[in-house]
Amino acid sequence: MKSPSLSDRLLFENLFVLELANNHLGSLNRGLKIIHDHASIVRYNNVKAAIKLQFRDVDEFIHPDFKGDKKYRYIKKTEATKLTKKDFVTIVDEIKKLSCIPMATPFDEASVDLCVEFEMPIIKIASSDMNDWVLIEKIASTRKPTIVSTGGASEKDLDDLVRFFEKRDIPLAINHCVSLYPSEDDELQLDQIDYLKNRYPDHVIGLSTHEYRDWNSSMLISYGKGARTWERHIDIDYEKVKVSPYCSLPEQCDVWYKAFHKAKEMTGGYSHERRIISKREIEYLDQLIRGVYAKKDLPEGYEFSKDNFEKDFYLAIPLHKGQLSCREVMNGEKLTKSLKVNQKLTIEDIDGPYSENTNLRNFIIKRGV
Repeated sequence: MKSPSLSDRLLFENLFVLELANNHLGSLNRGLKIIHDHASIVRYNNVKAAIKLQFRDVDEFIHPDFKGDKKYRYIKKTEATKLTKKDFVTIVDEIKKLSCIPMATPFDEASVDLCVEFEMPIIKIASSDMNDWVLIEKIASTRKPTIVSTGGASEKDLDDLVRFFEKRDIPLAINHCVSLYPSEDDELQLDQIDYLKNRYPDHVIGLSTHEYRDWNSSMLISYGKGARTWERHIDIDYEKVKVSPYCSLPEQCDVWYKAFHKAKEMTGGYSHERRIISKREIEYLDQLIRGVYAKKDLPEGYEFSKDNFEKDFYLAIPLHKGQLSCREVMNGEKLTKSLKVNQKLTIEDIDGPYSENTNLRNFIIKRGV
């Protein structure tokens, strides 16, 4: 498997994909209103977001014998929500103007060409198209970074698709997804994030989610498990149009983004290297370090050795500024002055590196109570 490049990571990591889908209902003005309202919340929360459209060549997508057929919900919805290419130009320009990333899910080959024409930085493969190899090969031909949702896919489906993109060295992010609209909390299967991370360690793993009762918990859990891109359907409460329960309103996305920032704060952001220890934590731990105290009166010129240390000294709290501690190894150094019983041992009382090395000396002087 190929290792992800830094640019791949920067593109996908901490990316929120806001699925506009067909909630514009075929209305340009409604689509622009959704984009504007959600982009405002994105900007307020300082997150990176793509607003994703759905592209279909409606005239070719539906078989001629079924055009206008009201029996099939998918056909009816596809025809009712059709926008013109000019409308999409306006929408894409608005997404860019509002500092979001334009993105699309193409459902046919002509729509892939439209993604290229609009210079979409990322293309999405829907869960329903995991086995549509005519479409997948067309998408891969663009060599654009791609996100795939995995709802309903078998392990072989996933392996085949991941291998296909890896052989072509095309950046691929993989979203855990449960294709239930909406999803109940007990249907989220968030442990699948662990499965995807373990099976495809060279790819950014994400969560495409449709739950509708909680915009906080799944973010905290998914981030902690390692998800680094997220997707939700979005909508607005506008013109008395009923909002689907799996769609998120701007105020709900606000909760979602804040949970993301809280997750980053709580996890610390260091998963591939040792974290930076804060000054406050170091100062707290320094208070628990045992200092060196004389067990009896000791004369000037006394020589330290490992063999006699426990006989002549003991360790206890508190550790004082300038006092030597349990962390310092003393062997061969000598006392420069005498010590009384229970007196603390400081760098002023000993020769050798602790008193002579400027950096060590300053560190010990500032440490302790």
